[in-house]
Amino acid sequence: MAENQQPQFALQRVYVKDASFESPNTPLVFTREWKPEVKLDLNTGARRVDDRHYEVFVKITVTASLSDDETAFLVEVMQCGLFLADNIPEPQLKAMLGALCPNILFPYVRESVDNLVVKGGFPALMLAPINFDALYQQRLAHEAEQAAQGAGDTAH
Repeated sequence: MAENQQPQFALQRVYVKDASFESPNTPLVFTREWKPEVKLDLNTGARRVDDRHYEVFVKITVTASLSDDETAFLVEVMQCGLFLADNIPEPQLKAMLGALCPNILFPYVRESVDNLVVKGGFPALMLAPINFDALYQQRLAHEAEQAAQGAGDTAH
């Protein structure tokens, strides 16, 4: 085991784990003026698969509603990647799984969302880029703040 101590990182596979598209008010929404309010929810995460592999996901839910609060469509995609990560120190591994891997997966999830929306009969929806590095840093700051608050508590 000591012969190969070099850090290794590689994308093994990209796949859609879950996808759904709903358009509960068609065809009526196609007769209305198309000025939707678009809401985006984003979630990322990672889990260890085995000693060397991690599954990382980017889950996006997009809801488009018309001005009268009538849902035009709801699309949800969970894009995953299987990553090889071996001999990487814990702080760097967490940053890779929390920021680098979601950055790698985002173009795929963006394309999947756009394809579903277009196949649903709606105009193309190209999601704006997301700064996963900044989101990861915000998450770390929030966790540190919670830990500092929790340090004053005696019970867990």
